[in-house]
Amino acid sequence: MLTRRLVLRPVTAADAEDVWLVHQDPHIARWYAGAWSPEQARRWAQEAEEAWRRDGVGKWLAHRREDGELVGRGGLSRTVLQERPCLELGWAVRTPFRGAGYATEIGRAGVRFAFEVLGAQEVLSFTEEHNTASRAVMERVGMRHVGRVVRPGLVEGLDGVQESAPFALYRIERDAPGG
Repeated sequence: MLTRRLVLRPVTAADAEDVWLVHQDPHIARWYAGAWSPEQARRWAQEAEEAWRRDGVGKWLAHRREDGELVGRGGLSRTVLQERPCLELGWAVRTPFRGAGYATEIGRAGVRFAFEVLGAQEVLSFTEEHNTASRAVMERVGMRHVGRVVRPGLVEGLDGVQESAPFALYRIERDAPGG
């Protein structure tokens, strides 16, 4: 999939090294409770490839069109949230590319893919409540804050993953502005 500035390509098992590189970035590692090992990246890349095969949707690697530089990753996942199946949108952009609108570009591509290719009626996104950067991207994508979920994650002021962390929940519906 192409956007104005990015090539978004489904993650495959062969992309483990790029996935590892993305998750070595200190800003990204912060939200995943630390940098990933090569083995974690390999497993995640294999699972991402399997998701595309099984679900017809998954995560992309994002490369700049102009020079092929690895910007990050993003895309959609089929998951269950609050006991119902949904499409969840996410992204991770490496530090050198932060603040340039790439996360928003990945997010908008995910919403477009969900509505135009998958025929989805809504897309959800969630992040730890104190992740203000991701929340701002969700709003730029056209999502609106619809509540809170509690799940394992990071809690501001505490070290490590906590069993019950508050996440801000956002949604965009097919016929909503931006959807």
